Order: sequence, then C-alpha cells, then structure tokens
Amino acid sequence: MPSAQNTAPDTTATTSRVPTAAWSTHRTSRSDRADRVTVAVYAADPVLRLGVVQQLRQRPEVDLLADADDGAEQAQVSLVVVDRVDDDVAALLHRLRHNTATRTGLVVATLGPGSLQRVIECGVAAVLRRAEADQDQLLRLVLAIANGEGMLPGDLLGKLLSHVGSLQRSSLDPRSLSLSTLTTREADMLRMVSEGLDTAEIARKTAYSERTVKNVLHEVITRLQLRNRAHAVGYALRNGLI
Repeated sequence: MPSAQNTAPDTTATTSRVPTAAWSTHRTSRSDRADRVTVAVYAADPVLRLGVVQQLRQRPEVDLLADADDGAEQAQVSLVVVDRVDDDVAALLHRLRHNTATRTGLVVATLGPGSLQRVIECGVAAVLRRAEADQDQLLRLVLAIANGEGMLPGDLLGKLLSHVGSLQRSSLDPRSLSLSTLTTREADMLRMVSEGLDTAEIARKTAYSERTVKNVLHEVITRLQLRNRAHAVGYALRNGLI
C-alpha cells in the first residue's frame, strides 16, 4: 500500500520588504483558477499582510498569488495595505499602475489632507479603510475592482465629488479665484514658505521628501505663471488662498 502523502501547507517564511505578496495556502487546478479572481497583496508590515490574507484565503472566489514579482502579470487585483500614503507607497502605486494586467485597491488606516487626490492620480480604483476591512468588505472590494468598478467610503466620495465640482467651476471661469485654486497640500506648503521655512523644514513637518516639496511648489509656480516662491506666497496672500 502506498504511503500517505504529507498535505501540510508550506510554512516557509516570506520577507517583509516592500512589496510583499500574500502567501497562497492552497493549490487549485488551472480550470478552477479561471473562475476565481487572482489577487496579490502588498504590505510593508507582515502583520498587516497576514490580517488581509487570513480573511481572503477563506473565500472560494479568490485565488491568492504567492509571489508578487513572479505573479504580477497574473494578478487581476493588487491590494496595497498600509497605515498611510507616503512617498514609498505612492511609488509602489505608480509602478502597479503601469501593469495593465492588474487594477489596484488600497486598504489604508488614515488618508491625510490631499491623500485622496494623490492615490487617484496613482491609479487606485477603490479605497477601503482598514477599520472596516472585515472579510465581507474585503471580498466586496476585490470583486468591485475585478469588475471594473470603483469603491470609496461615503465621506471620501463626497469630498471627491466636491473637488470635481470645484475643478469644473474653475475650468468654466479660469480667471476666477477660490480656495480650489490650490490643493490642501499646496496651500499648506505655501503657508510654511510664508513663515520662513526652507525645503528641508517643510519636508520634516509634512513627512514628504524634499524632492516632493520642491515638485509641489514648482507645480504651483508653473500653473499660476509666477516667477518664484516669494511671488507665489504674495499671490496666494493677496487672493486669500492661504
């Protein structure tokens, strides 16, 4: 009689560097996988990754990929699980955006000022707060993304609609001035410039890189057709933008 095969799941440890994909705990046939949504989970913190993996691996609708780099072209959905959106997370989101095989969802603890616009610019299709990320909500998020749909918490959807409305009003009357002329991040950085802070000090206070600070201020100066930071501060003060 042939001996019984060992069917214990592979428990080989995975590294915690970003990006790290969820470890699949089961084997499925190719025909079975065709009916399921293939998902890669990215997280710098292995504890965060494990929490999402434990929820999704119980669902027959989902096929978790074992390795993000090797299976990137197979993932229909990429989930990025983070505390907040910083430059490293934005870089990962941009990289995933260039992968036409996958659509990206974000599971995040907090979205600071300007972060919603930032993640949308990075190609994120749907957002779920980590506090609400139970098994049903995670599955809903995955299926919505796989079906080409978007998903946002109600309050973030309201902010997005308000922002789009402001952009439409500005485009109809480009000479009009309002608070929507500057994003929250731009206004905050210009306000710090007006207080005498240099690039390094602004970077420390905002938790952005110095390169990001320079890019944001350069974008304001270019968009408003101004000469330099001092001109931008004066313009913003005269028009009540900061």
